[in-house]
Amino acid sequence: MKLVIGDKNYSSWSMRPWLVLKHFGIAFEEVMVLLNEPQTKASILEHSPSGKVPCLIADDGVTVWDSLAICETLAERYPQHAMWPRDAVARGRARSVSAEMHSGFGALRNNMWMNIRASFPGKGATPEALADIERIDTIWRECLDAYGGPFLFGEFTIADAMYAPVVMRFNTWQPKLSEAALAYSRRVTAQPAVKAWIDEALQETHRIPYQDTCA
Repeated sequence: MKLVIGDKNYSSWSMRPWLVLKHFGIAFEEVMVLLNEPQTKASILEHSPSGKVPCLIADDGVTVWDSLAICETLAERYPQHAMWPRDAVARGRARSVSAEMHSGFGALRNNMWMNIRASFPGKGATPEALADIERIDTIWRECLDAYGGPFLFGEFTIADAMYAPVVMRFNTWQPKLSEAALAYSRRVTAQPAVKAWIDEALQETHRIPYQDTCA
């Protein structure tokens, strides 16, 4: 099984299924395509019909090219792992907040993009981005209150993987957060799979201007 991703420093969408695979100990081959290079589009199209990353190529020939779809596929293929909460009510909520992340928060994406190696404290704080942050802070606090932590639904799930790149953004841009959200951000940052992604991102030397080439 292969997972095609972009640079770890920049590719927020690639981070999500990569974390799920790593956290649950599922073996895969990583194929990295450097973003914003002359050959980037052609290289991605060799694997992904959408021309975007990430893209999962399973060993039975099934190809899935959207981050949330990849996570759903993994949950379906590896039911022994609680990638979603086992409880139906919690699972519905986890899917909902994950889908909200997947389809929303455009102002946060545009004004506080993922760049793990950078530090931009206080910048990018447009009213629209701050509104997105307030909503995310609320989601996190409500889930932590409802399910007791340390992660959104108790144990680490797809929902946490979906929000991990947001944590990376918050580490870089340092917007004001509630104490609960700050503590959650620290726990996500310290999670072993997340730490592995960060460590590898810090070793990269490729630099690009911001460009959303992920899905």
